[in-house]
Amino acid sequence: MIVHVGSVLHGYTGGRATVEARGSTVGAVLADLDRRFPGLRFRVIDEQERLRPHMRLYLGSEPVVDLGRRVGAHDELHVLGALSGG
Repeated sequence: MIVHVGSVLHGYTGGRATVEARGSTVGAVLADLDRRFPGLRFRVIDEQERLRPHMRLYLGSEPVVDLGRRVGAHDELHVLGALSGG
């Protein structure tokens, strides 16, 4: 599957905004990304296996919070840093 990585994580992907990953769930895709880009998953998922408050996941245009969410080979996952401030 194609994974679009937000600029806040480009340091882990060698500056690439788009990478490929494998897995049948969102969690498995993130684990595959972490094998290839060590440390990336920890920036997205905390020690309790929850999405960090400053991160957002989208499968296509649909928000994802469940790491067990099934994905297909042709789906696109977006891993983005949330904007904040005022």
